[in-house]
Amino acid sequence: MNAMQTNRPDPRSRIAVVTGAGSGIGRAVAVELLRAGWSLALAGRRTETLEETAALVPGGTCLAVRADVSRPEDVAALFDAVRDRFGRLDLLFNNAGTFGPGGVPVEELSYDAWRHVVDTNLNGAFLCAQAAYRQMKEQDPRGGRIINNGSISAHTPRPHSVAYTATKHALTGLTKSLSLDGRRYGIAVGQIDIGNAATDMTARMQTGALQANGETAPEPVMDVADVARTVRHMAELPLEANVQFATVLATAMPYIGRG
Repeated sequence: MNAMQTNRPDPRSRIAVVTGAGSGIGRAVAVELLRAGWSLALAGRRTETLEETAALVPGGTCLAVRADVSRPEDVAALFDAVRDRFGRLDLLFNNAGTFGPGGVPVEELSYDAWRHVVDTNLNGAFLCAQAAYRQMKEQDPRGGRIINNGSISAHTPRPHSVAYTATKHALTGLTKSLSLDGRRYGIAVGQIDIGNAATDMTARMQTGALQANGETAPEPVMDVADVARTVRHMAELPLEANVQFATVLATAMPYIGRG
């Protein structure tokens, strides 16, 4: 019997774009991929934080690109830069996002605040996925992988999180639709939903987070490196295999059941 031929990127030439790479989950994933030998385009709003991420893995192959994913022209320039520098794209980790103003009841949330979250979390994810999809479809050999960073909020909301929760539910629909449309072109699309990874965004969880019953209570967190290893596992599968949805969360966080 002949061994199955798999469409796995050459480990010496795997190219990835990580958005929101200047901090938090994006930085952790970028470091994990760089240590594994990937070449990366690091995208974010602040060049200095992207350079700090790159410096965490001396000798890694990085391209830092200042980009606001909510701006179509920035996204176009990002993927043009990737094509010019590397010639192809094997992975997009669609990670850039914002929670928006914390603790604001729905009746007090301004339209501008709502729009900012939607533009970043949903429109930005679409623009990046669309640009990656176009490149993956046309390159030779064609194909690649897109991993969208969802959230536990894609399943269960927190109090006062209407904009964030709405965008993360929408991101699940984006993942499913892209996954279906990408089949014929060898583009695998999956989503990782993360709960309470220890980052600056979740620092308040350890001191007290508003619960559904109106009380405030500290919540367990997990090492963000565990998330990064999961993303790497998803990224390094052959394109014939896909993790459609993965949920990685702090074991004891109030999510399963009633707390």
